[in-house]
Amino acid sequence: MSVEAGAPAGGLVRRVRLPNDRRTPAAARALVRSVLEEAGLDTLLNEALLLTTELSTNAVVHANTELDIEVQADHSGLTVTVTDFAPGPVEQLAVGPRNESVDIGEVAERGRGLLLVDHFASRWGTVHEGSGKGVWFRLEGSASTPTPSLPAGHVPEAGTPSVGALTSLLEIDPVRSGEDGLAEFATDLMSRLARLTGAAGGVVRLDRGEGGGRQQLARYGRAPRDDAATIRVPLTVHRPYSGELELDASPTGYAQPLATIVAERLSLHLENDRLRRADVRRQTWLTFLAEASELLAQSLDVNLTMALIPQLVVPRLGRWCAVHTTDAWGRLQLAAATHADEAAVPELHATLAETGPDAILARLEEASRLGTQIMFGAPNEGFAVPLVARGTRLGTLAVGRNPRHKHDADEVAVVEDVARRAALAIDNARIHDERRKVARTLQASLLPPALPHVDGIGFAAEYVPTGSEVGGDFYDVVPSSDNHWLVVVGDVSGKGVQAATVTGLVRDVIRILVDDGKPMAEILCRVNRTLVQRGGGRYCTLAMAMVSRESDGILTVCLHLAGHDRAVLVRSDGKTSFVGEGGTALGLLESISSPDVEVRLQPGDSLIFYTDGVTERRRGRELFGTGRLREAAGPLAGYPADVIAARLRSTTINFSVEEPRDDIAILVLRNDA
Repeated sequence: MSVEAGAPAGGLVRRVRLPNDRRTPAAARALVRSVLEEAGLDTLLNEALLLTTELSTNAVVHANTELDIEVQADHSGLTVTVTDFAPGPVEQLAVGPRNESVDIGEVAERGRGLLLVDHFASRWGTVHEGSGKGVWFRLEGSASTPTPSLPAGHVPEAGTPSVGALTSLLEIDPVRSGEDGLAEFATDLMSRLARLTGAAGGVVRLDRGEGGGRQQLARYGRAPRDDAATIRVPLTVHRPYSGELELDASPTGYAQPLATIVAERLSLHLENDRLRRADVRRQTWLTFLAEASELLAQSLDVNLTMALIPQLVVPRLGRWCAVHTTDAWGRLQLAAATHADEAAVPELHATLAETGPDAILARLEEASRLGTQIMFGAPNEGFAVPLVARGTRLGTLAVGRNPRHKHDADEVAVVEDVARRAALAIDNARIHDERRKVARTLQASLLPPALPHVDGIGFAAEYVPTGSEVGGDFYDVVPSSDNHWLVVVGDVSGKGVQAATVTGLVRDVIRILVDDGKPMAEILCRVNRTLVQRGGGRYCTLAMAMVSRESDGILTVCLHLAGHDRAVLVRSDGKTSFVGEGGTALGLLESISSPDVEVRLQPGDSLIFYTDGVTERRRGRELFGTGRLREAAGPLAGYPADVIAARLRSTTINFSVEEPRDDIAILVLRNDA
């Protein structure tokens, strides 16, 4: 708000620019009051405040622009000019003489905003400039104000409202915000209007566009009767609001213009209420969309994502909702549907399955084909929007209308936004599913399809992949010669295609060298040299053991650990221990050190190999660790190798509700002799 002040010879001038706001009339009155007090024209206070309130209120309601208020005072009177900046035709300066009629009802209506100006002002007129147009009025001081002459035989109507009464009618504002405060304000306005006009009562009805029709906002006295003469004034509000002020028959002729003034004052505050509600509603929709996005982003499962979408829509945005997706041939298939009434879900499914030119399915196919919004009528009235993500049409989202409420523009826009987010979530879930399948296929190619079946020796393994990327964990059992087998469990650093490439390289090199009959020390050296030269900076830890069966049935295990965790030895009586000595991980240095340890497995003994996905399984900040692994392995003595591997896998997974962060590989060697 900007204010300019001036004091020309013999006078006082104040200019102020006010925003288009419900508080503008009060600010304009404050400016006029201060000028009158400074100029000593207190006798003009009531008339000046009344007319200023009327002009500024009308400008706020009808112009919807900023206002310029100019107040000029001199020793003889006061001039106030209210200028708005709404576009309109340029008219000639029109000056009107002071109206001599005492009865407001006899004043010709030059516009509802000029009734009081015409009645109370000494002079008034309109001005038009390049940037705006305005209305001015002049009030003469008591010394120079002519007394209006009455026609012969004319008697003023009894109960004609005073300037003070009219001023109090226009200066009232809501005491508190919200629906209750607005109802109290409307009731107070109606009571003052009825007392001024002598009406028996009146009512204000308002429809907020929520499906309930016009509801009584305020009432005073008795409600207007259907068979009685009434005054009806529509409220000047924007959609979806609509309403009217109805006043019971009044004996006074000025009831109509006063009812019009009250309706305009009430409309101004109703518009503020509409804007406030619209802002709250938009904030609510933004919160809803943010929550919907968060829920959709949490799921990377295609079926779960599609089942979630209707649950988000119903009942907030519609009575029922259905998601259809396109198959490989472009045909729509029902993926998920729900109804606000659970008993109506079977009927909804039957309706969605109907075929024919008038069926909902035909309209949905049209929406999917054209990529536009499609409406469908009763009995399942609603509309459908296409599901499009990254330029690909994935299907449709259909929403049924609530029978007591039509979708407004905001709700349609929210449904379209939900459809965009849902389509992106479905597409992301599909991409994730494809990547997971590719990772599983690639991972399976890095593991042996089956472990050897050897009489008297048990080999068993469990593998748990994680995420949609290929891990670097692997295991293998390679026959070396009669009664000799090479057991290997390894972990290549990193994840993804590069880690899978290095894993495949290590596995193939080991198999080739075993087939060539190379000793384990040489195998480890050649794998290390290969990784240094072709590993791309990745390294590998290995637990490698040559298993030999003696004639007495005892298994001799020569164990090498290249930077890998020690194996767990489980004796037949349940005693456990860690075996192996640490060596150098492969791929880090040109030369490595890998001491060997010999372990003899008696009948019933087991040797458990594992990767760090087991020991580093997390529950918050707590790790599963080697201690828990050893404790879990002890009670499994005497069980077959496959049972031991399965139980350890289950124990590791159940340690935490979180998804595993690293691949889990477990290989069990058992002497079954």
